[in-house]
Amino acid sequence: MPLPEKALIAQIRRMARPGKQGQTDRSVRPTRNAIFTGIGDDCAVLRLLPGKESRGREVLVTTDFTLEGIHFRRDWHPPESVGHRCLARGLSDIAAMGGEPVAAFLSIALPRDLPQAWVGRFVRSLISLGERFGVTLAGGDTAESPNGILADIIVIGTAPKGKAVLRSGAKPGDRIFVSGELGGSAAAVLQMRAEPKKKLNPRDYPRHFYPEPRVELGRILREKGLASAMIDTSDGLSTDLAHLCEESGVGAELESALIPRARVGKPAREVDLDVALHGGEDYELLFTVRPGARVPKQIAGLALTHIGVITRPRIILLRNLKGVAYQLEPRGWEHFRK
Repeated sequence: MPLPEKALIAQIRRMARPGKQGQTDRSVRPTRNAIFTGIGDDCAVLRLLPGKESRGREVLVTTDFTLEGIHFRRDWHPPESVGHRCLARGLSDIAAMGGEPVAAFLSIALPRDLPQAWVGRFVRSLISLGERFGVTLAGGDTAESPNGILADIIVIGTAPKGKAVLRSGAKPGDRIFVSGELGGSAAAVLQMRAEPKKKLNPRDYPRHFYPEPRVELGRILREKGLASAMIDTSDGLSTDLAHLCEESGVGAELESALIPRARVGKPAREVDLDVALHGGEDYELLFTVRPGARVPKQIAGLALTHIGVITRPRIILLRNLKGVAYQLEPRGWEHFRK
């Protein structure tokens, strides 16, 4: 079995550092300076063109897998949901950097017995979401899969030079905010696992079947200079906050009473705190704000909730309703974890 996902990424990151790859061909112009931010953030930030040719913009690049049996099941998810979620994952990464998406590339491997109607519905839904955000499906690849559907989406975006919001900008004293509500997607997964033969109505669990990437919110936070660090909640609040704190070299303290919990199902009911803390695939934005900066209650129609503060000690604490603080372990999604 490979290392747990976090350790595996750390190992690859060490191997990919400049100077670790061995001797390069001296006839090829070095491109190391083109990589402004690499492994460790939601997107890589590339400075591909010098001077005026770049028009003051940097390129954002992100890639995400959508795997049958891991991210979706055909008996649970209609193809429209799978296509929508496939692109939404990449768009959310662009949003987390405060960027503006431009184009997407889709590589997909399909089993021989998959009906073409399923493929058509998947692709139409993906393209439809892209059109809403001005994103063109610009290319990709197709292949036959021996077992299950595998889709890899690459999304290209841009941000003003030096203005992309990174995970590494948080400082002690910064306030922690999150958009929307948490736990809505994970609640749907728990319900489907509890009753695997019962199909859920996507209208009752929209945050799972058709998540809305917060592109406009991310752009506004970047334009107003509000977010000092930012990440999307793809792996769950506890895990994604840990990612942000690790990159910034800080800790955090959260108030359990402030965590905005989603209401799902029919009749609607509020999810448990554990689901809101650790459930992933909500694709909300988790960001930090410098002390004294005014944050409105809503931006782009989305509620923004102050849930905690960044601290100097590199530990994440959760304070319960009785005022007792305990260490919050990252228990969101991580591939290969035992």
